Amino acid sequence: MIKPLADRVVVEPAATEQVTASGIYIPDTAKEKPQKGKVLAAGPGTKDVTMEVKVGDTVLYGKYAGTEVSIDGVDYIIMRQSDILGIL
Repeated sequence: MIKPLADRVVVEPAATEQVTASGIYIPDTAKEKPQKGKVLAAGPGTKDVTMEVKVGDTVLYGKYAGTEVSIDGVDYIIMRQSDILGIL
């Protein structure tokens, strides 16, 4: 598992929806990047930044936030706590 440093968090993006609410199937080319995910790990923070998110939180983040990494076929996003817009 990845251990983030300073004020960074590791987020596993939520799965993209396959069908709209009205029942229309969405092809892979039309799907948007998810902007919601689950926090898998959080760094200790810094002397200036205290960590408000914790492991297990579901968070909303910006569309282009963080750095995407793939480990053993699983996609993760590593981002700063300041890139997180809110906790659900």
